[in-house]
Amino acid sequence: MKGIFPVDKFQGMRTPFYYYDTKVLRDTLDCLRAEAGRYDNFSVHYAIKANANPKVLTIIRESGLGADCVSGGEIRAAVQAGFPASKIVFAGVGKADWEINLGLDCGIFCFNVESVPELEVINSLAEAKGKVAGVAFRINPDVGAHTHANITTGLAENKFGINMADMDRVIDLAGEMSHVRFMGLHFHIGSQILDMGDFVALCNRVNELLDKLEARGVRVMHVNVGGGLGIDYAHPNRQPVPAFKEYFETFATHLKLRSYQTLHFELGRSVVGQCGSLISRVLYVKQGANKQFAILDAGMTDLIRPALYQAYHKMENITSEDAIETYDVVGPICESSDVFGKAVDLNCVKRGDLIAIRSAGAYGEIMASRYNCRELPQGYTSDELAGL
Repeated sequence: MKGIFPVDKFQGMRTPFYYYDTKVLRDTLDCLRAEAGRYDNFSVHYAIKANANPKVLTIIRESGLGADCVSGGEIRAAVQAGFPASKIVFAGVGKADWEINLGLDCGIFCFNVESVPELEVINSLAEAKGKVAGVAFRINPDVGAHTHANITTGLAENKFGINMADMDRVIDLAGEMSHVRFMGLHFHIGSQILDMGDFVALCNRVNELLDKLEARGVRVMHVNVGGGLGIDYAHPNRQPVPAFKEYFETFATHLKLRSYQTLHFELGRSVVGQCGSLISRVLYVKQGANKQFAILDAGMTDLIRPALYQAYHKMENITSEDAIETYDVVGPICESSDVFGKAVDLNCVKRGDLIAIRSAGAYGEIMASRYNCRELPQGYTSDELAGL
């Protein structure tokens, strides 16, 4: 198991840092493209918010995926990584004027619009530039997902999207505007979803809405069902590639697409989650009143998911083959929530050992902060280290 990491290369490196196994990433992309490629009208965009490391983005762009962006900064990152503007989609509940103007200047494929005021601003800014912006409307389908409450986005109580009851009015309003062009509908119900029944429920709701619009004579060219496919955090070695076959088959089976429609996906975590690990060094082993603490030089500033979502990440001592002992694995940040895991079984830990926190390729490096005036972690690929 430890052989998947170039530990000899790690020894002289400053920790903490992110390590991206490009073989896992490319294997994941190959599987994704093969499974999506079984369907002529499927188009996949990578959700850049999951990981915007330039070296990772380059590999993803080389695979032929498009880009799903939720900020102007992500549009810039996509363009700099070489994603063609014709494959860039811009989503997000609060788009600033400069971000919309950037999308217009780049000539991106589509804006996923989340409110009438946003639609009006896009139309006005496009008019000022003498352009017509392609728009899709993000509809809140009021469909729940079996996932953490903080990453559920498809319920009526969430801030995202346009209410289903307002869909017809908003589409009609867009038809009255000269500088937007209605292209389709957009949905997203959440993240880290492993129950395909959640996606079946989404398909059923989308079918209802498409039937309703077709009865009105409204032609919906593009349907975007978001992303949300989860990964196996407990077994990153056993299941490094997510269930893409089952995922795409679910939509192919249950979504009643018209022959002229294109189905868009915006996958993030499932693309990059398993290829990344946070590599940290043990600073101290402390004996508490009734437990041992392994204190790392990485903290919640480097990987916030355990503190923010109570997320589980498998951990391995990659420099020890000693007997297993149990530890609370914690970071150095002055917060009680700076805990990576409690009662974690690891090969006996000592000062200087390297701990790999697995399945950290998504929402790891990209969410790092400088709280406590700490330095941001660097990211390295296996390709880079192979040349050292």
